[in-house]
Amino acid sequence: MTLRILHVFDHSLPLHSGYTFRSANILRGQRNLGWETFHLTSPKQGRVEQVEEQVEDLHFFRAPPPTGLVSRLPLFNQWAFMRATERRLLELARELKPDLLHAHSPVLNAYPALHVGHQLGIPVVYEIRAFWEDAAVDHGTQSEWGLRYRLTRALETRAVRQAHQVVTICGGLRGDLIARGIPLDKIGVVPNAVDIEQFSLGGEPDPALKASLGLGESRVIGFLGSFYAYEGLDLLIQSLPLILEKAPDVKLLLVGGGFQEANLKAQAAALNLGDKVVFVGRVPHAEVNRYYDLVDLLAYPRHAMRLTDLVTPLKPLEAMAQGHLLIASDVGGHQELIEDGYTGVLFRAGDAADLADKALTTLNLPDGGASLRANGRRFVENERNWPKSIANYRDIYTRALGRAL
Repeated sequence: MTLRILHVFDHSLPLHSGYTFRSANILRGQRNLGWETFHLTSPKQGRVEQVEEQVEDLHFFRAPPPTGLVSRLPLFNQWAFMRATERRLLELARELKPDLLHAHSPVLNAYPALHVGHQLGIPVVYEIRAFWEDAAVDHGTQSEWGLRYRLTRALETRAVRQAHQVVTICGGLRGDLIARGIPLDKIGVVPNAVDIEQFSLGGEPDPALKASLGLGESRVIGFLGSFYAYEGLDLLIQSLPLILEKAPDVKLLLVGGGFQEANLKAQAAALNLGDKVVFVGRVPHAEVNRYYDLVDLLAYPRHAMRLTDLVTPLKPLEAMAQGHLLIASDVGGHQELIEDGYTGVLFRAGDAADLADKALTTLNLPDGGASLRANGRRFVENERNWPKSIANYRDIYTRALGRAL
């Protein structure tokens, strides 16, 4: 009998984020295993024209955003979002009759799934990609260990206890749950991975594109992604004058955008970096590889905090898949992915001088970093590919259902 899984996501394609790309890879990988998947997004998807939408090879059901006064009030609006998700999920579960409900972060999706699962007698798997309260600290909407933070953490722990099985994306998150008293055999890990077929080894830089950005013959340190505070791009800019003292031909290329963009531009101006920092803005997903090809060294300078110590990012894996050189801060999430001196180079988190030193050393490797590049590519090919990662769901679902698949 074919396994039928009804997934509940915060948001999905056609929106582009690390969250949506992981979700799409999970669904395609599970279908390759012969399982049947159905997909609901919460009201966080935003206003959509129809309650169902086909995106590429995936069909999504949508939960319409709530309306009314409650949906516009702080805190209460989160309850309204959960109620809207629950109503749509109950309707779909009755129609589709899934064997499993699989809710993905944040906890706002867990409770609707738990309520519907309890009502209809369907096991629930809850997948945690990051703790919502820690992300809120970075966004400035909560203070660490403040009242709202502790309340959110308690809600998360309660959801984990009620779920039949829990999935995390890395060892850091699993360790935190174990410290809360969650049994080890209730927690499975499905690590982030890459689709090797989508990532060829980096090509030659496009001379016209490089010239149009004012990069000329410069060596380029780059970052491509969202400009969140925890990414540490302020530290990267802070380190640039130290790098320029010994390597005046270096320029910094920042591709993307986000909450910190205005602050980063102001910081670059205050340091009189002029054209040494090139802000490109967001680029179409199909064009991203052209910008990767301009970069000699990718930098991931995440600041040390609970979020970055517990959660593994996707970008370093994508860099390895393309055979790029990379440096990264030694936060816990990076240490799970990068073996210092073997697949990449780690520097002390928050230390601009050490960042500059490691960047210069890596840029000047006598073999151009050939061994680091080859080791990184081999790591993702052998260890962090989606088929291997998604195969972990079989044991997790078996435990949730209480029967072999």
